[in-house]
Amino acid sequence: MINRGFSIRKSDIINRRMFVVGAAKLIVLSVLIGRLFSLQINDNKKYLTLSDKNRIREWKLPPTRGNIVDYFGNIIAGNLKVYQLHVIPEQVENFSYLLSRLQSILKLSNKRIEKIKKKKKQLKPWESLIISENLTWSEFLKINNYLYELVGVKPIMTISRNYPFNDIYTHVLGYVSQPNEQDILENEIIKERFVPGIKIGKLGLEKTLENDLIGTNDIQRYEVNAYGKRINQLEYQKGKQGSKVRITLDTEIQKLCAELLKDKAGSISVMDIYSGEIIALYSSPSYNPNLFLFGISQEEWQLIRNNPLKPLINKTLSGLYSPGSTLKPIVALSALENNIVDTDFKVKCTGKIELFEQTFHCWKEKGHGYVNLREAMKQSCDTYFYEVARLLGVDRLKITAEKFGLGKKVLGNVFENEKSGQFPNTNWKLNHLGKGWVLGETLITGIGQGYTQTTPLQLCLMTAQIANGGYKIKPKILTDENQLTSEEIKDVIKNKNINQTYISLFKDPRNIKIVKDAMFGSTNEVRGTSYKSRIDDPKYQFAGKTGTAQVKRISMRERELDLELSEIPYKDRDHALYVAFGPYKNPDYALSIIVEHGGSGSKTAAPMAKRLFKLIVDRHQMRKKYITSKKIDI
Repeated sequence: MINRGFSIRKSDIINRRMFVVGAAKLIVLSVLIGRLFSLQINDNKKYLTLSDKNRIREWKLPPTRGNIVDYFGNIIAGNLKVYQLHVIPEQVENFSYLLSRLQSILKLSNKRIEKIKKKKKQLKPWESLIISENLTWSEFLKINNYLYELVGVKPIMTISRNYPFNDIYTHVLGYVSQPNEQDILENEIIKERFVPGIKIGKLGLEKTLENDLIGTNDIQRYEVNAYGKRINQLEYQKGKQGSKVRITLDTEIQKLCAELLKDKAGSISVMDIYSGEIIALYSSPSYNPNLFLFGISQEEWQLIRNNPLKPLINKTLSGLYSPGSTLKPIVALSALENNIVDTDFKVKCTGKIELFEQTFHCWKEKGHGYVNLREAMKQSCDTYFYEVARLLGVDRLKITAEKFGLGKKVLGNVFENEKSGQFPNTNWKLNHLGKGWVLGETLITGIGQGYTQTTPLQLCLMTAQIANGGYKIKPKILTDENQLTSEEIKDVIKNKNINQTYISLFKDPRNIKIVKDAMFGSTNEVRGTSYKSRIDDPKYQFAGKTGTAQVKRISMRERELDLELSEIPYKDRDHALYVAFGPYKNPDYALSIIVEHGGSGSKTAAPMAKRLFKLIVDRHQMRKKYITSKKIDI
């Protein structure tokens, strides 16, 4: 009985164990079936996507930048086709052997080979490694002839930036080059669209308008096998070219500016006196921005960097100069507006004045005799303006100067390298130098010397606002299809329909007319400082003011020697300046010219204006016709 009972219990235990094991198996099987169901049905989309990501890869090409065109639609920053050589490292079995073959075919330097090796380490195996960005046609053909043995090599035709006018627009446009790490970190759009070979704006409008110009990538999607090899192209998505940007400059006038300043350091600015549109903005010397597209050589870079005339500086916006006698129209206007002098106020010029045992010289050694405001402006009498400045005071002069754009940035944030300059007064000296103002400093400020620092574009704006009758304008270099034309603005001002946009900068409009008339005499009448540069034809006739800015204090001995310009060391020569507007009877444009170390403004700068105004006036009619046709098209 005992044995029989034991046998029954043993059988029950075995059955229970089998039941438990079976149940466990059933549970595990149920879980597996559930998981499989989940993977196959519920998570199907998710894992198909992940599978595709492992199976499908993207190859992005650099985006095509938008064109920059001048006022008349001429491309000044565009794109051209170039031939490049790319390598996909994952497709190459023996990378060292491939490099040796490419070195032999393309005559690559050892230095270049080392750079390629270094770059390869920074890329993922499937990313494109650029061997050459700018193959010649013969090199491109040669590579194609050897493709049968160059596995992983891709000769491609792509787009690169191009500046067709070389150095004419460099300081306006800037240039493009490869982005550095900081560029990528600071700009999300660049970060998103970055691929090897991409070029971004480094200076000028190319940099300021980067987000508009950059464009979107061409994308090639392809299938790879388990080893990462491409087996099939699936899709090609064409990117969108960046936006086209139209600026206000005129290429033909820009060319003439470059010709006039050839082999000289200086700047020329030309501005529409009503719309504020800048039609020329040239800084000399310049350099060819195309040199930076594929990596500038060390030798070329050193030539640019070490040039004593400083081609890297945009002198129009960043150059700071004493305005010299080009400031005298503002001094005269300020004195008139503050009722310090009138047109009959006279000063006797003997060639110098004494003040507190200090001598202040007029440029004319024997003096001008008795002169009123008009004659003083016409002959640029320093003694007269010494006296006017003394009576006016530097604080009141500063208020007028700032109204007309001196001591402030002209284009706002369009160019990051634009400087504001400075126009001093009593508080300025106390705050910056910790010293009190002295009367002698007021006198030299009255002839545009001393602490006063202006940019050439500021002087152009100053002159433009005098020329338009004393109304505030905002200079612009980017076109605005919705803005009023200069003719429409002229009508607004003429009909005195003035609003917040066109603020008057004067108390009495007669004072502006007095200053404009005096500038006419300076250019068009005998004994005027720029009389030799006049144009008698009313169509082209202009009015202006010469300026000569000292860069070195002249000793009495040097003054007595009366040296010719060629006898003075280059660095010690005065800067030559000229501001003008025209045509005189119905002005449309103002300009400023500065020639560094050019000597006299009357001899060096003013003759340039004569050539410029002839072209400016002729181009004005073309400009009017063009904008009329554009409005009709719209």
